[in-house]
Amino acid sequence: MKLFYHPDQERHAPPTFLLRGRAVASPEGPLRAELLAEGLARAGLSLTPPTDADSPTLRGRLARIHTPRYLDFLETIHARWSELPDAAEIVAPNVHPCGGGHHYPRHPVGRVGWHMHDMACPMTADSFTGILASAASAEAAAEAVLAGDRATYALCRPPGHHAGPERAGGFCFLNNSALAATVLRERFSRVAILDVDLHHGNGTQDIFYHRGDVWTGSLHADPADFYPFFWGGANEEGLGEGLGANVNLPLPLGSDGAEFLEHLDRLIVRLADFRPDAVVVALGLDAHKADPLAGLALETDDFTRVGRRLADIGLPTVLVQEGGYPTEHLSEILAAFMGGFTAA
Repeated sequence: MKLFYHPDQERHAPPTFLLRGRAVASPEGPLRAELLAEGLARAGLSLTPPTDADSPTLRGRLARIHTPRYLDFLETIHARWSELPDAAEIVAPNVHPCGGGHHYPRHPVGRVGWHMHDMACPMTADSFTGILASAASAEAAAEAVLAGDRATYALCRPPGHHAGPERAGGFCFLNNSALAATVLRERFSRVAILDVDLHHGNGTQDIFYHRGDVWTGSLHADPADFYPFFWGGANEEGLGEGLGANVNLPLPLGSDGAEFLEHLDRLIVRLADFRPDAVVVALGLDAHKADPLAGLALETDDFTRVGRRLADIGLPTVLVQEGGYPTEHLSEILAAFMGGFTAA
């Protein structure tokens, strides 16, 4: 099994984010990658860097899932922000077009509010380099499946499933899982994205909501009580050609492994009804009971069973790392998942 990680991801390392009105240390930093790599090593697996962290091919593929002005924003906003008088070193919003804006602003403060829907996606001077390297890792994993590998893994940080066509949020900037699906679509007619992260993959849903060639399914804590709050209800089923190709299974806060696995089995049945040719797994590990953002209550051993269930789907699969944040358990959670996935 080939596993990919580009070390330039370390260059995205914002020190803080805003949580319940307080600036706190960000759990989404280089330490995550270190702990995840340690977990892979425990499972007897090792990472390989993609050949490139940026390329015209990558840029072209990203333009299929994100708008041109959003991609330009990510690349240029820190330089524009730095020219503002008395600006902080970190790009962060202080105004949003709540209820919908009527025009796209020219001023950088306005654009930050337009493209960043929360306070959990700060950017430093080197962030864009790290963000691209994360996307390149997902691209490389998907390309390996195109080349004939049965299953691959991409260690991606920052994660991506909250990033929509032109917005960042929830630590996410470029949608790595959507990118992997876009690469797979170059060979496979029908692709499914199955998201097992604690949080609903609202960005992924938005990207494919009107499309019938990419199925999106998400198992997550109920957004009536949990981030991202405004997306992820069971009644969100897609529109137009995408009607029926989006499935959400919200779980009550505090649900345990048995409840999670029961709903995962239901989601896999819905995935099978779509008859995909290949699968992207948006692999969140933050459903563990000890995760710092915890909303569910899975035990470490439950992730072995999750891995086995996903491997039993039996289709070409790209595993794209989404959530899962630093605790003493993070390495062993990924090792447990990989143990189940590779043993099936």
